[in-house]
Amino acid sequence: MQAFLSAIADPIRLAALRIVWDGGEHCVCELMEKLDATQSRMSRHMKTLKLAGIIVDRRDAQWVRYRRNPDLAPEMAAVIDAVLAAESLSERTAA
Repeated sequence: MQAFLSAIADPIRLAALRIVWDGGEHCVCELMEKLDATQSRMSRHMKTLKLAGIIVDRRDAQWVRYRRNPDLAPEMAAVIDAVLAAESLSERTAA
């Protein structure tokens, strides 16, 4: 549980989760561009999410594609859903 909570606590990882949580596959290059991060930094963040069991990856030639882990426990997915919803609500009320 600690690895899970630590993984979603980082702002960059949370932003990456927001992108990956749509159900599609996303390559590091796409995440780098959207989050203004270097390749090495983005790869480290994605590794943390993968080690926590939140995402899975698939190699596609020279690219690695990430997606939401379909085997993630529903309770854990619900926590991420709630965090992302709370973050969206916070952003809307701050604007």
